[in-house]
Amino acid sequence: MLKLLNSNNKELIAAKICDKVSKEDVENVHLLIHQILSKSEKVNFYLELQDFHGYEWEGLLADLKVESAHLSNYGNMAIVGDKKWKKWAAKATDLFTASEVKYFDLDEKKAAKEWIGF
Repeated sequence: MLKLLNSNNKELIAAKICDKVSKEDVENVHLLIHQILSKSEKVNFYLELQDFHGYEWEGLLADLKVESAHLSNYGNMAIVGDKKWKKWAAKATDLFTASEVKYFDLDEKKAAKEWIGF
């Protein structure tokens, strides 16, 4: 499940991700990506991963389509989570994007928000 978080930064998608990401979650984010890209060149992300258990099958397929269409539009990413996700996220992100990605432990949310311009 993906819950959008309110931010004053108009070039930022901020979300808390827990349990499993669905196709509907991905479609909602995809709409936001297009809204931001209509006014800006890049989309930045603030993602809190807490009790995240991956994707529903349809959600994974939808996310792969969105990623392939928009990787060049991704700006900076702040990923907040527990240590077990750092290694996974680093490998996945390094393979597919040139974005600057910083990882923060759950107790470093404030620093992550400051860095990304929440």
